[in-house]
Amino acid sequence: MLVASTAAALPVLVGTCVLVGVTTVIAPIIAPMAAGLVADDRRGSVTGVLLSGSIGGMLLARTFGGTIGEWLGWRAPYAVAGALALLAATALAFSLPTTVPSSRQRYPALLAESLRLLRTEPELRRSCFYQAMIFAGFTAVWTGVALLLTGPVYGLGTSAVGALALVGAATMICTPLAGRQADRRGPDPVNLVCILGVIAAAAVLAVGSLGGALGLAALVVGTLLLDVAMQSGMVANQVRIFALRPEVRGRLNAAYMTCAFLGGSLGSWLGVRTYSRFGWPGVSVLLALLAGLALARHLFHLRRAVAARLP
Repeated sequence: MLVASTAAALPVLVGTCVLVGVTTVIAPIIAPMAAGLVADDRRGSVTGVLLSGSIGGMLLARTFGGTIGEWLGWRAPYAVAGALALLAATALAFSLPTTVPSSRQRYPALLAESLRLLRTEPELRRSCFYQAMIFAGFTAVWTGVALLLTGPVYGLGTSAVGALALVGAATMICTPLAGRQADRRGPDPVNLVCILGVIAAAAVLAVGSLGGALGLAALVVGTLLLDVAMQSGMVANQVRIFALRPEVRGRLNAAYMTCAFLGGSLGSWLGVRTYSRFGWPGVSVLLALLAGLALARHLFHLRRAVAARLP
């Protein structure tokens, strides 16, 4: 980021941004590490707190970066972010406990292990499917809402999209609560509530196509509900996969996050194409359909679980 702040040509800036993207996987790496440092009955709560911090950082970074970029130019956010990353690295170096790796395998073998876990762990596949579908809907909505707000229905600027994104700050409060519920009741009830919440969000968001104060209020409420449901469901999914095999939590998480972001990439692609062809109502229907697939998979699991308990 410090090199990016001094870049004099586009190739240098692009190269440094790629390097930043590769190295910012620190947030997903910390989650399985923290899960291994706490008791089983606190895993959901700790996961929720970590996700809350991650969400808060992303949301505040958009506003803070945009503000200092407007005042001081585009180089300033890179320089400030680089300095903050250096401070964070220093603090982590002194505060994190020393851990022993659970495996001495080489990196290619570890990547292959994540793929093998997807094949052999049905609960991992189920969690990956939930998150891929819900995150696909999430990114489709946020891709489409930018087009909606800056289009003829509302005629707002890009700053309005950033302001709407700040509504998601409520998830900083809700994700620790979802984690505690996953600790007490298990992840499945939390997943069910979250999937139903996404479907409800789709219904509310559909009203956004009307425009005006009513439509804008629907977008605020709908995106808030979607953010809370998606992030809380992610906590439940991680609680489930971290309980599978403690010695391979990092590899389980790698498989899970890969599937989640593949779903997110697909959702962005679908969101643009759906909006261009069917408008905002089409994006709302797309969100409901993707959540419906997750719900169908969840109900199938519940039915099999009930059947397995019957004599």
